[in-house]
Amino acid sequence: MKKFITILTFAIAFMTSCSSEVYVFSSFHEPATDGLRYLYSKDGMHWDSIPGVWLAPYVGTQKVMRDPSIQRTPDGTYHFVWTSSWRGDRGFGYASSKDLKNWSKERFIEVMPDTSTVNVWAPELFYDEDREEMMIVWASCIPGKFERGIEDEKNNHRLYYTTTKDFVNFTPTKLLIDPGFSCIDATLVKRGNKDYVMVLKDNTRPERDLKIAFASDPHGPWTKASKPFTELFVEGPATAKVGKDYIIYYDRYKKHDFGAMRTRDFKNFEEVTDLVKVPAGHKHGTIFKAPMKLIKDLMKK
Repeated sequence: MKKFITILTFAIAFMTSCSSEVYVFSSFHEPATDGLRYLYSKDGMHWDSIPGVWLAPYVGTQKVMRDPSIQRTPDGTYHFVWTSSWRGDRGFGYASSKDLKNWSKERFIEVMPDTSTVNVWAPELFYDEDREEMMIVWASCIPGKFERGIEDEKNNHRLYYTTTKDFVNFTPTKLLIDPGFSCIDATLVKRGNKDYVMVLKDNTRPERDLKIAFASDPHGPWTKASKPFTELFVEGPATAKVGKDYIIYYDRYKKHDFGAMRTRDFKNFEEVTDLVKVPAGHKHGTIFKAPMKLIKDLMKK
């Protein structure tokens, strides 16, 4: 009887570990020509690499795979978008998977038909539970469209979005936010009913740091951007909900590592860079959750 109980306890523990979810950080390595990589973490603060490259880039003018963003829809499908070129593309790459290992054929999704659009950078996925659709946010520069300020006309970005329920049909592209300065690298967080947060990069030369905006609807309108809460020369924010806290990771591209801030209200921040561990060589993507069983399958390969 005692032996049976021991075996049963082990079996339950094994099944629980397989069904539990862990944090996954989508990643790439410079020069972004090899493809999609992953990190994983059980606590949202200490990360380990999953060896291997899981999808090589084949679409776009330059055929790179930067800023990988992955989100899961309720049907269990993981949707993946990425920056496919530094300049020249009017869209981004897309693929889907059920297991993070076997990906569909890549497609190029054009979202900026304006021929003067310089680029489409850092597409970011956000699943809108209320509308039951995916929202895709990115930065583009259209020379002459906005007040130039101190930026070059070909570096004066604003944030745009489209939505889709099937990644076949997309709503017309709309401006998401014009904060009055060149901005890129937006990520959205839902905190509660009619309570949304945007973390975005002020990409103007004196700044190049991260700021916050708030809204009651992910489509906006968004509040005026906050004062910066990070140091200079950071990009690619990714947010993980860890207990009651939010950990905002950011790529310190001149230091070749990651910084991190902890917050509960997105108004008061505590730097926790010394408390997190991100493997060297990792570049910014997004953080999502996946069953531990899938991660174990990836590790086997």
